[in-house]
Amino acid sequence: MTKNRTLTCTFVALLSGFLGGYIGGQITLSLHSHKCQNQTWGLKEMCNVLITPGAVWQGSTTGLWTGTVLGAFVGGSLTRRTQE
Repeated sequence: MTKNRTLTCTFVALLSGFLGGYIGGQITLSLHSHKCQNQTWGLKEMCNVLITPGAVWQGSTTGLWTGTVLGAFVGGSLTRRTQE
């Protein structure tokens, strides 16, 4: 039973972490790309090229950590033993 619980918690935590990393990267990219909206077309594209890697890295890292911690908490809560 302990092995199944550990595997379940690990799987839920990793899945939640990867999903959180993807969503966090997309949200941060969207928020950072608004800084480039007031530029002309050429400068707007250059601004987006310069902002994209940092924004995706920042959001993915934050989302990965947050998702993993929350996923581990949820996985542990779902697989805890009930007291009889």
